[in-house]
Amino acid sequence: MGSSSSKPEANQSSHVWKASSPVGISHDVLESLQSSTETDTTRAQTLELAVQARVASELRKLEAQESAALKAAQAKTEELVPVKDDDGNKGRETVSKEVEALRARLDKRKQLKPLPDAVEQARGEVVRCLRENDRRPLDCWKEVEAFRDEVRRLEKSWVDKVVS
Repeated sequence: MGSSSSKPEANQSSHVWKASSPVGISHDVLESLQSSTETDTTRAQTLELAVQARVASELRKLEAQESAALKAAQAKTEELVPVKDDDGNKGRETVSKEVEALRARLDKRKQLKPLPDAVEQARGEVVRCLRENDRRPLDCWKEVEAFRDEVRRLEKSWVDKVVS
């Protein structure tokens, strides 16, 4: 035990294989295995490079298939949704321009008109009263009623204008 080292010596370069039974392998194969300088590390590296090359080629194939499928889908979409007007049908560009024009008209309608002076004055009175009576807001009931009356008049005039 321990009389010989576990690592091979540097000057020992040949491999000797001795079988206890007759070998069914040709002498040429044995010679090629014994004379081979390939180690486990180089064999693993070679295998890894082969696997990487195969994966890269498969990825290129898949990429080509996906790009072809994408082009086909885009062509089909262009067939279904025409870009230009055909036979009175509106194209995508025409519809989007109409939508933008309608949005612009709608934005113009959203402008608020100033309130009449009577409503503004009643609103101001409610705000003034609530500030003076911040601990007792129920004391401002007269001002609130006056504001409500002004708003009712404004609503009634608007309804009359719309109906007639």
